[in-house]
Amino acid sequence: MSSKPRFDFIKHRKKFYLGSLIILVLGLVMLLISGMNYGVDFRAGTSMDITVGQAIDKAKADQVFKSVNAEPAVMTIGGTNNDRLSVRFNDILKDDSIKKIKDGFVAAYGDKVSQEVNTVTPDMAIEQRNKAILAIGIASLAICLYVTIRFEWRYAVASIVAILHDAFMVIAFFTIFRFEVNLPFMAAILTTIGYSINDKIVIFDRVRENMRFAKLKTPEDLAKLLNDSIWQTMHRNINTVLTVLIAALCLLIFGSQSIKLFALAKLIGLSSGAYSSICIAAGLFYFFKRKSLQAAKKKAAA
Repeated sequence: MSSKPRFDFIKHRKKFYLGSLIILVLGLVMLLISGMNYGVDFRAGTSMDITVGQAIDKAKADQVFKSVNAEPAVMTIGGTNNDRLSVRFNDILKDDSIKKIKDGFVAAYGDKVSQEVNTVTPDMAIEQRNKAILAIGIASLAICLYVTIRFEWRYAVASIVAILHDAFMVIAFFTIFRFEVNLPFMAAILTTIGYSINDKIVIFDRVRENMRFAKLKTPEDLAKLLNDSIWQTMHRNINTVLTVLIAALCLLIFGSQSIKLFALAKLIGLSSGAYSSICIAAGLFYFFKRKSLQAAKKKAAA
């Protein structure tokens, strides 16, 4: 066993629960009131990515759209030199309107204009949304089954609750700040679940190993073992998470507009996964295991 930990995570577990609960409840309230800000992938409409080869003037862009009576619901200027325009229309644009938009930008910026168009019908939007939810559900069930088989039920329940915490934390942030939800967002949720369970398995593997040689008689003994296990795996967890966080941060800063929200969802999910492994999952395991210790103590006294 290591020396006394610098910070007692188990002692302060209720503060962590309260902090997470505030964010999650706020996210749930916003979700029930206004729902999620679905992108074209999950809501019928047309999205366009237009590159012009030079800095885009917003007034000129607005004028082009007004000339064809097409008002974007969302318009974002980005790219290395602000030369890329991403727009989303709630209506499905006809081919002649799409052509007129391109011709308008060619007239304004020259023949280097290129565009990518994505049109989603109502039936396609519903089908993509249902398949994305199904994929997340199947992945979550498979991970729950794996954890249940590999560990005893206390580890499994603590891990599953913490994984759900991480997935909904991403959803809560995107709902509160009205970020667009699309297929890359769903991919970020799936990868968040995968990284999250990895963090928890690392800690619980060390907990299980330490418990083989420990004689737990009181809840204080259990708390010390859990704190020691957390600190023994801290460097590994930090190094693993930082490596992926740096990659996600680079995607957020230097990536194209279409991948920025994916990178943002990854940053939120990875941070939440590292936090919940230490502050939520370990505390939940302590709650379940402490109950069994107290029950065994009462049985022995009787």
